[in-house]
Amino acid sequence: MSEMIEQLMATPLAAVALTLAAYFAGDRLFRAIHAPAWCPPLLVAALLLAATLWLLGIDFADYRSGAGWLMLLLGPATVALGLPLHQQMSHIRELWRPLLVCLPITAGMAALYAVGIAWLLGASPETLASLAPKSVTAPIAIGITERLGGSVALLMGGLLVTGVAAIGCVSLMARWLDIHDERLIGLALGINGHALGTVRAFEIGPTAGAFASLGMSLTGILTALLLPLAWHLPGLIG
Repeated sequence: MSEMIEQLMATPLAAVALTLAAYFAGDRLFRAIHAPAWCPPLLVAALLLAATLWLLGIDFADYRSGAGWLMLLLGPATVALGLPLHQQMSHIRELWRPLLVCLPITAGMAALYAVGIAWLLGASPETLASLAPKSVTAPIAIGITERLGGSVALLMGGLLVTGVAAIGCVSLMARWLDIHDERLIGLALGINGHALGTVRAFEIGPTAGAFASLGMSLTGILTALLLPLAWHLPGLIG
């Protein structure tokens, strides 16, 4: 059995097939439990995939090397989000001033609170570097983490937890504060929940999805430009 699994994992087809099977199973289960906002299909798929790898005794490094082919799709998928941005450009132009003020603040806070909490708990420098870009979409976050000296595997876990938590918290706060403006809800989901939050925003409506795309994209750009500089600034001052 183990020899057969090793032979299958020697090619990327097995890892890709496991990933797709886990996603479709997670999506089916997600719909079967009436699509709760706090439990996106990606979370269910990740848990199913992790359980499968553990049961079959597949090393994560072997799985990751095979599934790395799917990472090539992250870039085009992120660029494709420019279409809803173009469709909602008239609404975005109306709000460019408040967006210009709030986006740098929110992007900075997204990195600061995660690093601050981890630092207070005594996390290692590698862990801090892995958590700093956890609110940025994966293609950009991976590059930032590698520049800061963090762990990509730990980052991916942080991205998943952040996206799920952001969806739940934004939905809860919008209900609690009686906010129904899709622009605000979508922007909050995109800034805090990256791709997972953006997917949830498109489920709400096209306007929410467009503003989530805007928030995710600009947060990624600002973080990629400023976080590495801010990360090394204490060393330069010292």
